[in-house]
Amino acid sequence: MSDQAVLRVKGRVLVGPEEVRDELWVVGGRISYERPAGARDIRTVQGWALPGLVDAHCHVGLDHHGAVDDATSEKQALSDRDAGALLLRDAGSPADTRWIDDREDLPKIIRAGRHIARTRRYIRNFAHEIEPEDLVAYVAQEARRGDGWVKLVGDWIDRDAGDLTACWPRGEVEAAIAEAHRLGARVTAHCFAETALRDLVEAGIDCIEHATGLTEDTIPLFAERGVAIVPTLVNIATFPRLAEGGASKFPRWSTHMTRLYERRYDTVRAAYDAGIPVYTGTDAGGGLAHGLVGAEVGELVKAGIPRVDALSAAVWGARRWLGRPGLEEGAPADLVVYDEDPRADVGVLAAPRRIVLNGRVIDGA
Repeated sequence: MSDQAVLRVKGRVLVGPEEVRDELWVVGGRISYERPAGARDIRTVQGWALPGLVDAHCHVGLDHHGAVDDATSEKQALSDRDAGALLLRDAGSPADTRWIDDREDLPKIIRAGRHIARTRRYIRNFAHEIEPEDLVAYVAQEARRGDGWVKLVGDWIDRDAGDLTACWPRGEVEAAIAEAHRLGARVTAHCFAETALRDLVEAGIDCIEHATGLTEDTIPLFAERGVAIVPTLVNIATFPRLAEGGASKFPRWSTHMTRLYERRYDTVRAAYDAGIPVYTGTDAGGGLAHGLVGAEVGELVKAGIPRVDALSAAVWGARRWLGRPGLEEGAPADLVVYDEDPRADVGVLAAPRRIVLNGRVIDGA
């Protein structure tokens, strides 16, 4: 070990919300809390260190037209990395991004395969568009392709109804979620509205994306079943623009979207107060820029979630939920260093001092 370059992270190492150490060492890309004997060529990084942030809802390999080329996917992943998001849950993408796994300078990705949507009930070129009788087969297919997650489109605008409605019958949803669980995958679903939530939760779903349709009737059900939500508040901020654009053609839908937007903070705070697990996600990649996870933590604070808990939704809690390590002994050295304590002011997340990924300091990030 005497000839092996090592990294020393010195200052305040936030192993957990309350567990703080003075330093850690990185040897061979992994974390150690013991100084390596005889080490030379030591590089020191100083500040407040956190495990790499988590964006639990983004889309690498996707833009508003559909799948993108590898060069664009790389730019998206780099934007997330440079914002401190070193672990991404890709909540649906039509592009093959497995090549990213071989790049030690890009974030780690947990994939949910490709979205599964009802025919002509989602954004064109994004999803497998199928009918209910094929749902189980497609869920099984994406469970095998993904990294332990499958993504359904639970509701979308029904042009005949002129508003958001549920996409899947209860029986097919139950069978599909049971099949995913049999194959070892968890299931999440896009849901803006109220109508699909009870059936999805009672069918055994593990997570709901956006969850703007939560009400006093469904919040206790989520809490009882332990179903997590990823509110994507930085994306919900686009609802007024979307509602205005569709007001003349779909006035009911427009009014509904506006109402969901107006109560967004109350909805998230009520979910948190009820004990529903809440995690950070941005929905980047469809029509939203990557690299916004710090802003999403700020949105959770605006919603009334205490700062440390909002931070945990992007750090310690999120990593536990996704089954990935933080700053434990022997874990991959994926961490972000800040000039100030992010527990006191989550705004510091917007300006990482240093990013360390797989034990390498990313200079220029």
